[in-house]
Amino acid sequence: MTYGILAGAVVLAHATFVLFVVCGGLLVLKWKRAAWLHVPCALWGALIELAGWICPLTPLEVWLRTKAGQEAYTGDFVERHILLVLYPERLTRGIQVWLGLTVLALNAGVYAFLITRGRKGQSD
Repeated sequence: MTYGILAGAVVLAHATFVLFVVCGGLLVLKWKRAAWLHVPCALWGALIELAGWICPLTPLEVWLRTKAGQEAYTGDFVERHILLVLYPERLTRGIQVWLGLTVLALNAGVYAFLITRGRKGQSD
């Protein structure tokens, strides 16, 4: 039972990290210091997708589920909804590259906005 709970916690942490990678730039609009954490996370998330690597959280979750005696992702809300986002069935290399580039583009747009807004404030 403990392994199953830990596997669920890993899924929740993984989903939170993915959300932060994709949307964390919006936090930086409010709290500029969040960029020190967000930039490396966003780069790591994009690199994972662009390189076709597997996030280290995935094998950890699989190992914990195996230790818990669990099978494929069936069951509660987290498993039915969040896992489908993290581990889509039809994930192809092209989709991975698109996801990585999308993360970079979204966050580059937010940071470009912040930089230009900062420059305008300095010139006033």
